[in-house]
Amino acid sequence: MTAPEVPGTGTPDADLPGMVLGVSGGIAAYKACEVLRRFTESGHRVRVVPTEAALNFVGAATFEALSGQPVRTGVFTNVPEVAHVRLGQRADLVVVAPATADLMARLAHGRADDLLTATLLTARCPVLLAPAMHTEMWEHPATRDNVALLRSRGVVVLEPASGRLTGVDTGPGRLPEPSEIVALARLLLERPDALPRDLTGRRVVVSAGGTREPLDPVRFLGNRSSGRQGYAVAQVAAQRGAEVTLVAANTADLTAPAAVRVVRTGSAEQLRLAMLDESKDADVVVMAAAVADFRPVALAEHKIKKGADGPPVVHLTTNPDILAELVGLRPDGQLVVGFAAETGDETGGVLDHARVKLVRKGCDLLLANAVGDGKAFEQPDNGGWLLGSDGTEVELPHGSKALLASRLWDEVAARLG
Repeated sequence: MTAPEVPGTGTPDADLPGMVLGVSGGIAAYKACEVLRRFTESGHRVRVVPTEAALNFVGAATFEALSGQPVRTGVFTNVPEVAHVRLGQRADLVVVAPATADLMARLAHGRADDLLTATLLTARCPVLLAPAMHTEMWEHPATRDNVALLRSRGVVVLEPASGRLTGVDTGPGRLPEPSEIVALARLLLERPDALPRDLTGRRVVVSAGGTREPLDPVRFLGNRSSGRQGYAVAQVAAQRGAEVTLVAANTADLTAPAAVRVVRTGSAEQLRLAMLDESKDADVVVMAAAVADFRPVALAEHKIKKGADGPPVVHLTTNPDILAELVGLRPDGQLVVGFAAETGDETGGVLDHARVKLVRKGCDLLLANAVGDGKAFEQPDNGGWLLGSDGTEVELPHGSKALLASRLWDEVAARLG
């Protein structure tokens, strides 16, 4: 018998990865709809398991329409299916978004009083919880103890974002954005052990995005960097326990990762000043930004017009080498990581140029990747090589940018440890 298709995918249900999306009863439950939509559109078969309280915020019909799967909350519905055991047993990943303080307390203490907690007890796949609650609840010792207990058992409990909560309240406890939850869920499907808490207590500074060098009030010299790789590096570091500052150049419409402090910059000189300031007491500095090598000598006061004599000549000067400067000023014990976006040419390939750059810059690690022809820049995935100053070279398989970031932090954590 042919397996039924998941609505909107054209793919047989049995051939798709199985995922459980738990939804507990907080105001952020409405964002679970966007998480669900992103999961299904990327080709996942998703079974939504809400708590009874969650259905006060989003009705079962909404989840059923978006998932194409039945929605139940109790263990006594359709008993022959044994759903309270089978869902957890068969899942490739369980995500709970939002995860309230109550849900985490019940899971920490082994409660199985509804379908979601029973599913979580039987799951042997990666489990990701995305907390959402008021700041006072997140910071309460009982919640902190429950989070620590769950993490000690291998559950991935994300750091929440900081921002607007219900009413006029703001602070830590906001649900991470759906795009971030989905990216980290994909990472756990690619690599279940990608988010250990091995950077706890470390201070990390990461740069991201492409710099823009003004030519006149409306034009600039720039590059195609979207900032996604740098954001992924910062995002994964924060979820591995680090205190992270992200120095962001121009990053289009990217949302700041949860639990990451962001410093906005634009030009190479602005980025340089911010990196020099922020990196003074950092344990790790990662220069993932695509810094323009050149800038116009002069900034025109008015928009440059077309003239009868043809286009004007733009005189350029060289920008400072921020990575080399950071290496030269680093305090004892600080690790400095550089990035090399290369195309290869008649003098050598990507790896050849990266090896030369590693020696010239003097950093501890250099992550090299090929760019151009739909590679790396403005793409969701990446791959490359991680070169060490000790002569080590590790190939990084192509995958999500979060996956590449996790491999980078493995090496950094090992060197710090």
